[in-house]
Amino acid sequence: MSRQQFTPENDGFLGTYHGGPENSKKAIILMLGDSSDDHMAKSGAKWVIKQGCHALAMSAGKKDYGHHNYPLERFGKAIEFLKSKGIGKIGIAGASTTGMLALVAASYYPEITLTIAMSPSDFIMEGFYRDGKDGMKERPGDGESSVSWQGKPLPYLPYAYRHPEYWLKLEEEARNGGDKAAARKMFDESERLHPVQEEEKIKVENIRGKIVFVGAEDDVLWDTCRYIRRMEERLESLPHDCTYEALLYEHGTHFVFPESMLKTMLPVGSGLLVSMMFRAGKEHPEECLATREDIDRKLTRILGEW
Repeated sequence: MSRQQFTPENDGFLGTYHGGPENSKKAIILMLGDSSDDHMAKSGAKWVIKQGCHALAMSAGKKDYGHHNYPLERFGKAIEFLKSKGIGKIGIAGASTTGMLALVAASYYPEITLTIAMSPSDFIMEGFYRDGKDGMKERPGDGESSVSWQGKPLPYLPYAYRHPEYWLKLEEEARNGGDKAAARKMFDESERLHPVQEEEKIKVENIRGKIVFVGAEDDVLWDTCRYIRRMEERLESLPHDCTYEALLYEHGTHFVFPESMLKTMLPVGSGLLVSMMFRAGKEHPEECLATREDIDRKLTRILGEW
């Protein structure tokens, strides 16, 4: 893969371009991992290239998964670059927080005609840091959204807890559930205290082309299937210029990746990672594998048809 690095200072966005098949006119903006050039991002790019597309990995920072006032304009710069390469079809894919980010970006940029959102929310999250302040792995931003537009933070659902209680609550929830990471109860409490407002919801009706939502009922980070169903209801009730497909599963955990992508990331022990991270993965390994294999088949089909 031929690679090209980009920085916000020089190019307007942080990312790594991976050249795909020479005759391909399709590219996926991919947001995986803590950095656009880490192992997870490179593995995801390899999978995208195997699907016949170029890959442009993007991230909020280097070796930092925190998201706070991430400028959506960075996607505009990335799209300009891809167009300069003669690419005619531009898609975007993200998982977890970046699943949310993929949906928000696609709602602002009509050039994006395929949006793959794995384990997303249907609202804009409050910003968060992973800077180790006061010994806490993660903390909420102070009045910061996860994303911004034209220098202003977009409206967001505020977290139920502040620093340092925020991280202590997440640790407690994970420990009590037998998981390495969990926040579902925290997000439910956030919505109880502050029901999601219209201005905080992602305007999925503005997305063009095709949207693919992917989620599992046993996700303990947040209730992504409920969020996906709310987005389906939103699309059914509002005019829109897109098609959409929801891939929802009983088992799969927060890691609803295509199986061959996960195997590229971890050639040995891909299923072991899921079982180590989440109790549901340990209790239902065969069901989670079947989910990832089905996602693999369906995303391969969707990318081929695009």
